[in-house]
Amino acid sequence: MNRLRTQIWLPMIASVFSLVGSVHAGPTFADEKVEELEGVGITEHLNDQVPLDLQFVDEFGHDVTLSKYINGEKPVIITLNYYRCPMLCSLTLNGLVAGMQDLEWTVGNEFEIVTVSINPDEDEKLAMTNKEGYLGHYSRDGAENGWHFLTGEQEQITTLADALGFGYVFDKPTGEFLHTSSIMFLTPDGRISKYMNDVKFEGKDLRFALVEASEGKIGSALDKILLFNCFQYDPDRNSYTPSAWKLMRTAAVLMIIVLALGLAVLSYTTPDKLQHARAGMDGNTA
Repeated sequence: MNRLRTQIWLPMIASVFSLVGSVHAGPTFADEKVEELEGVGITEHLNDQVPLDLQFVDEFGHDVTLSKYINGEKPVIITLNYYRCPMLCSLTLNGLVAGMQDLEWTVGNEFEIVTVSINPDEDEKLAMTNKEGYLGHYSRDGAENGWHFLTGEQEQITTLADALGFGYVFDKPTGEFLHTSSIMFLTPDGRISKYMNDVKFEGKDLRFALVEASEGKIGSALDKILLFNCFQYDPDRNSYTPSAWKLMRTAAVLMIIVLALGLAVLSYTTPDKLQHARAGMDGNTA
């Protein structure tokens, strides 16, 4: 857990210390603990089920449960932010939008996004304002049906954050929430498939993560070949990178296939050649 928190420290450090600078002056080093940040970080709960009966309020003011969006049909990207966040939430969601613009897929078609405010004092009007802003930047037809901005009560928020392993704290002096920059990928039935802890998300990485979360239900044959036979997610780089082991395994399988095909061809052609040779020898003898 400490290693995971270290990995996500740098993307959030500028934002966090702009908030807690009044209580922690001077330089901060990588191995230095800051009391105000105790409890902030990501604890990965891979393959754990997210509770789908949690109730929130959507951007239209309607009571909804997570099962409305996580219903077994599509993979889901879920983010925990808050709508008045002065810096980090905007960086995270803008980075997500930028990555999605490099995707040929459109949110609402191949996948869904659920953004939940961790601030129980925020309401549906603020959620709608944020939705309109990010969708205006994304600028894809039909995306309004696939990206959902929710608010809720503290109990529901806490339960969801705990299930996702999303640690955050409220800083009373500033009135802000200290948290990480993270997005999580869920399978269509609501199990946690992947964490990406950064403010920048490459289109390629989003595509592979969605293919993986969908368990191969979306994506082309080439996507599946590359993902399952060539690339592997590297949490240190926060990206999918070529896997030496997978490439060697794939090369070995291809060599076996080529060798088997070669032997098969030889087994069919050699008897014919022997028969022709014997026929020639018989003709010469005669």
